[in-house]
Amino acid sequence: MIAEAIDNKVKRVVSSIRNLPTPPIVFHQIQKVIGDPNVSAAHVASILAEDPAMSAKVLRLTNSSFYGLAREVESVKQAVVVIGFEAIKNLVLSASVLDMFKGKNIDQEYHDRFWRHSLSTAFCSRTLARKLNSHGMVDPDAAFSAGLLHDVGKLVISCFLEEEYLQFKQERSEDKDSPDFVIEEGVLGYNHAQIGGFLGEQWKIPQKLMEAISYHHHPQLHESDSPVAFIVHLANHVSKKTFADDYRNTPAGVPEPQVMEYMGVTEDDLDGYSELLREEYLKAETFMQMAGLS
Repeated sequence: MIAEAIDNKVKRVVSSIRNLPTPPIVFHQIQKVIGDPNVSAAHVASILAEDPAMSAKVLRLTNSSFYGLAREVESVKQAVVVIGFEAIKNLVLSASVLDMFKGKNIDQEYHDRFWRHSLSTAFCSRTLARKLNSHGMVDPDAAFSAGLLHDVGKLVISCFLEEEYLQFKQERSEDKDSPDFVIEEGVLGYNHAQIGGFLGEQWKIPQKLMEAISYHHHPQLHESDSPVAFIVHLANHVSKKTFADDYRNTPAGVPEPQVMEYMGVTEDDLDGYSELLREEYLKAETFMQMAGLS
């Protein structure tokens, strides 16, 4: 009953926001056709061609160190063939979100810190998806998108709910130990994961990504056994631990013991993933430029 009341409150809050960003048309078109087993690379490329700016971003990312291809890809159709449909879908999703919140009412320091954490969590999620197969394969590009989007609810609060954001900041300055989502629940009655999950539902993003956003703090509470939310939970912790200097006002906390057990990892494993993240994060330059980071 309490959960239902919170869900209804979140829906009312998000639905009342005017000018909330929505993904571009090409995002929805790509999401729709990728699920068709008969779709061709030429068809996907033709959809992207209708949005020259998105086509340019896809080419930039395909040719960046993110993929580390041996030779340059010269056309969107070639990019679709080389990196595959799922990768294209997740690149379009990532590029869309990076664009949607650019230039919104948000201070530059918070903007930089937010996207750097989101990107480091995304890169760590991608790394973990490649390494952890104990509960089935997870597409690394989908894990990247889930990591990138996991805190999108924070952007909604900071950009569109000014009074609530100021209340949160005040409490955050007085409480140095509690996680952000706990402070949000105390001050606002809901948290950024719930906001982000409902936003993902409105955007019609893939179900597993939506679940990862909604449950990245407590993945063990969701009835789904999809490991994406578990991966993002671990990646979120590793990211904060790896770049601790960037989180002076936000405690890194510890991963949920059930998550560690479910994924079959130890604290020593997490230290190793921290080193891998430092190496992977060097590939983030193109994404940073797209997010408008200094």
